[in-house]
Amino acid sequence: MACCNGEKNESIKCTVTQCANHCDSADYCSLSSIQVGTHEANPTMVECTDCNSFELKK
Repeated sequence: MACCNGEKNESIKCTVTQCANHCDSADYCSLSSIQVGTHEANPTMVECTDCNSFELKK
C-alpha cells in the first residue's frame, strides 16, 4: 500500500490523518522511525507525550 510519503511502516501505527507522514490507505506512519517527546516538565499521562515527527499535511 502506498502512502503520502513512502511506504507504510507496520512497526509504527498512527491514526493522525492530518500528518503528512500518515499512510492514507491504512493507519500507519510512512517514516522509518519517529521521535517521541513531551511538552511537560514531568510527564505522568499519555496526554503529556507528543510525536515530534509530526508534519502538518499540506
